[in-house]
Amino acid sequence: MIAVLNGVNLNLLGRRDPAVYGSLTLSNLESRIYEWSRAAGSPARCFQTNHEGAFVEYLHDSVGWASGGVVVNPGAWTHYAYAIRDAVEFVVEQGVRVVEVHLSDVDHREEFRRHSVLQGVVSHRIAGKGADGYREAVEWLIGQSGSVG
Repeated sequence: MIAVLNGVNLNLLGRRDPAVYGSLTLSNLESRIYEWSRAAGSPARCFQTNHEGAFVEYLHDSVGWASGGVVVNPGAWTHYAYAIRDAVEFVVEQGVRVVEVHLSDVDHREEFRRHSVLQGVVSHRIAGKGADGYREAVEWLIGQSGSVG
């Protein structure tokens, strides 16, 4: 099983600046993730929250069931939420791979978006590929560990 966590404001997908974030809604994106993960050999479980503590708790809990790895898109928390960084570090220390994903190319946007507090703790990072970044993340995780449930 693969855990997919989407953070703050990602519930606004499809309504928030489609030129930057694309036109898919969060529901559409999650449906695609479920299809891609099943096709790649491991089911996924998606979660979105606008509450940092809930995001951290979900990360903690994923250690018990996300044997296929974790995909995180913390949204704006990427740039300053050290509690999320610490939770990701904990997950990785438990032997679970974590891929950081961003729909937009954060490395070529505003200066403040170019810094990720997750740098150095995540297993892999994908940015600027839109929804396909999630597919790439799922495929990368499965390629690292084989087909796991």
